Amino acid sequence: MRTMAMQGLKLHRPEHCLALAETGLNRVKGRVDGQTEALFRVVYAHTLAKVGQTRPALAEADRARTLLASGADAGDEVPFWALAWGPPEASVHSRTAKVFESLGDHHRAAAQYARAAASRPAGTYARIVALDLVAEAEMQLKQGLIEQACATWNQAMDHMDGVQSARTRKAVTTMRRNLSRFRARSLRCAADLDERAAGFLASP
Repeated sequence: MRTMAMQGLKLHRPEHCLALAETGLNRVKGRVDGQTEALFRVVYAHTLAKVGQTRPALAEADRARTLLASGADAGDEVPFWALAWGPPEASVHSRTAKVFESLGDHHRAAAQYARAAASRPAGTYARIVALDLVAEAEMQLKQGLIEQACATWNQAMDHMDGVQSARTRKAVTTMRRNLSRFRARSLRCAADLDERAAGFLASP
């Protein structure tokens, strides 16, 4: 149910996700460790944010982070199926970022995307780390922090080396489109990043 809710959110159909996320959460409460419950709770928070329930969304996101911290401190053993997207810490921070993004809080969204990327062991989950960094850069751009966004996009592209992924290529294409108005102003960081992106997309 949690995975179905996540997929529904990707398809921009949150109205079909709320009941799935809530039911999934209710079924695991008291039956799994704190970190695993946090994964379910933060998806529920995201669905609440997407349907405009701001206060409940923020409350659930806070509960997810509290569960995550208490579970990690207790040394809970996380079941293998809960690790499909990597460490729970990274998944909770990434999904919390989406809660803030959905609510228009770009500053806190960027901070959570950064924490998500930093929470994965070095050299692992390169595609997911790259996409979290891309999302962080987009949140920075929405705040008008173009030079900071360019630096973060460059970090994202560092992780894309050797990654074969339609999503990363789409992300780079979108990045070039977002940079176009800054290239027109002859902003050096935007021009340099665009040149790197063009080379990336030209490679097989």
